[in-house]
Amino acid sequence: MEQLPSWLLTQTAAFAGRLVSEGFASTGGRGYHYRVLTSLHVDGPTSQAGLGRRTGIFPSDMVATLNELQALGFTMRSVDKSDKRRYLISITPAGVERAEELSAAAEKIQDALLAPLDDDERHQLTALLGKLYAHHRQGFPPLPMT
Repeated sequence: MEQLPSWLLTQTAAFAGRLVSEGFASTGGRGYHYRVLTSLHVDGPTSQAGLGRRTGIFPSDMVATLNELQALGFTMRSVDKSDKRRYLISITPAGVERAEELSAAAEKIQDALLAPLDDDERHQLTALLGKLYAHHRQGFPPLPMT
């Protein structure tokens, strides 16, 4: 098993998921909070659908996440002036502060996950995983028939 990249990725993803959940929970946050607040802070206001595309969060999960973040005072919804049927989601000053706190937590999580790797290996792994992700994000290729 340990010679199969798919097995190694699956097992490592399970560890990574646990680290992310526990790491953000220790700050009173969640991974979705980090993704939404960071996207709004870095890329600016957008529609709920646009935010879903930017973060990869499913629509039903996005609604719940935005409701939580708005209740906490980290985001706000306002009518889009160019399309009155649509709301724009933006980050509040408290949300910017929270995004920075969650970014610091994310750095610690990455350090814990990648602890056995030096800086060059971390960059190499990230580049290779990015290449795999970009390829498979376009759809699953058919299995070769032999």
